[in-house]
Amino acid sequence: MKILYILFKVLVLIIFMNSCSESDKDKAEKTPKVKAKKYKNLDAYAKEHIKLQLRIPNSEKFTFKIYKEHLDNDEKIDAIITVNRMEFALIEANKSPNPAKRAELGFMGNYNYIFYFAGGLDLISPPIAIPSSPLAPLKVAFKNITSGDFKDVLIDFRIRNASFKDIYTISNHTPRRIFQWKNFDGLGNENVEAYSIQFSAIGQYSNVKDILIYEGSIESPPESSDVNTYEPKIKATNKLIHTFFYLEKEGKYFTKK
Repeated sequence: MKILYILFKVLVLIIFMNSCSESDKDKAEKTPKVKAKKYKNLDAYAKEHIKLQLRIPNSEKFTFKIYKEHLDNDEKIDAIITVNRMEFALIEANKSPNPAKRAELGFMGNYNYIFYFAGGLDLISPPIAIPSSPLAPLKVAFKNITSGDFKDVLIDFRIRNASFKDIYTISNHTPRRIFQWKNFDGLGNENVEAYSIQFSAIGQYSNVKDILIYEGSIESPPESSDVNTYEPKIKATNKLIHTFFYLEKEGKYFTKK
């Protein structure tokens, strides 16, 4: 009986240890291992996180910028981090069968990224690739669109002689794209098109602002300029082309046309 009792205690101990180790393992998988507070500042944390997530070797030169703003409904300051891998784009182009063609297309590919730093969680998100030309790093702006309490994110990117604008809102600590439109297209051509993207004071069907698309007047680039990188000035005309309204249930913008 004494031997059986000892064996029973050993069995219970083994089961308890296994259950603890499994619980700890599950917790480790759910809890990110590295937080910003383990680094001297956000710059240091961002650099290491970017290199790890994008598997960037120490030999590669890349650039990143941090844009801080209040982007969700907690009291902490958040940030959008942009990454540009121009050097990597050149390396890949030189390895391709037709480097000249890659250059002509503006080295299009996944060479521009954004990351989201959630101040409340003290963590940086996985990367979000924005397929575009690395010749033009991403441009970031902030505006109150979905709420008056925090800002949303506007990101401009280039695809050859065209420019686009993405609008992101933060949902569950993750950037979620809710709208995309052209800033301009066909720069340097006779049939160039340009738009001015504006916002209403209040929304028609929700508290989220409507998006108003006006026809734009765009300047012609100088003859010596590169239309893949030149940033033209756009002025809004009085011609309203589209009105987009946000539906909370669908989580995106619609238009009646």
